[in-house]
Amino acid sequence: MALNFCNNNSLSAITAIPSSISGGGLNLITTNTISSGVSSSNFTSSIDSTYDTYLFKLINIHPASQSFLGFNFSTDGGSNYNAVKTSTNFRAYHSEADASNLEYKDGDDIAQGTGLVLTAGNLGNANDESSSGELFLFSPSSTTFVKHFIFRSSSVSSAPAAFDCYVAGYVNTTSAVNAVQFKMSSGNIDTGVIKMYGVS
Repeated sequence: MALNFCNNNSLSAITAIPSSISGGGLNLITTNTISSGVSSSNFTSSIDSTYDTYLFKLINIHPASQSFLGFNFSTDGGSNYNAVKTSTNFRAYHSEADASNLEYKDGDDIAQGTGLVLTAGNLGNANDESSSGELFLFSPSSTTFVKHFIFRSSSVSSAPAAFDCYVAGYVNTTSAVNAVQFKMSSGNIDTGVIKMYGVS
């Protein structure tokens, strides 16, 4: 393996980096900005073999009514969001009244189901309450393996309380996953921003 060196003697004086040095990065593909109530935010294009990993960043998702934030996957370009999934779900909880808990949410996990993957507790809908987080989707175009996903978020529940939510699982299909949907378990997403990146 050849070593590459910068040709300057101090870091402050470096003017060029050797062309053989490269690094990964986040490549913004699309942004869904929600400024008024919608039933869901869907990503139906550009999830393909271009990247092995896709990242969705959710920023200040605010529900129209107290509800659970969730997501689902499609193998037919978004005509149906009913991919079979198996998932886990646990959370850390701490209320403004100083009550706390760390718990596995067996009522919010999925065992070979097609429904919405639920995230942290009953998200509050007061003007200052929202949820932010990220979803990683791995190798969605594989026609050999299941499609793994990892989700983590920080949310304000209706208690009010802080929820640190962890969800992981897999879409149990060898068909390519080519669309992703975010929605509330009931009611609309009132406002928020969701960005989709390809990870290189």
